Amino acid sequence: MTINEVKTKKEKTDKGHWKWIIEVFIMTFALSICFSFISTNGVSKLDIIPATLILFIVIFIGILFDIIGVAVTVANEEEFHAKATKKAVGAKTALVLIKNSAKVANVCADVIGDICGVLSGAISAMISLKLTNELGMPSSIQFAISAVVAALTVGGKAIGKEIANKESTQIVYIVGKIISNFKNENK
Repeated sequence: MTINEVKTKKEKTDKGHWKWIIEVFIMTFALSICFSFISTNGVSKLDIIPATLILFIVIFIGILFDIIGVAVTVANEEEFHAKATKKAVGAKTALVLIKNSAKVANVCADVIGDICGVLSGAISAMISLKLTNELGMPSSIQFAISAVVAALTVGGKAIGKEIANKESTQIVYIVGKIISNFKNENK
């Protein structure tokens, strides 16, 4: 390889890197607006129990996508080659996920996971406000609710990382199957 070929290859890599950063920024911005609008308008009109249920669902989604992000980064690509040659549904998609593990982990753990973290904070604040206004609880209840939400999120993600490390192959294969059903892999 000549020096010019090396420079050209590096320039293409740099452009691809910046393109990805811009795509992630736009995707995060759009998803955040959409989810924040839906959850804020939806949750503010709900009673405390359904709002709390939505809060737990948002926390669970954040943990689930964090698990997927970790599993994709630690999964072994070789385990899927045999499945792909046997045309096992989801194996090709699982290989694509693993080969793009940095981007997949970024979208799952950072984009979706962080949006869920922000949403859970906003939803817990609305629940605190409802408890204060509707049930006459002290406004300091917000600190306890925030602490519970943080503990559930961080604790759940810690457990999830353990699961993702131990069961990465199975997790990636399941995700590959789900995605392949949407894109009609092997059909």
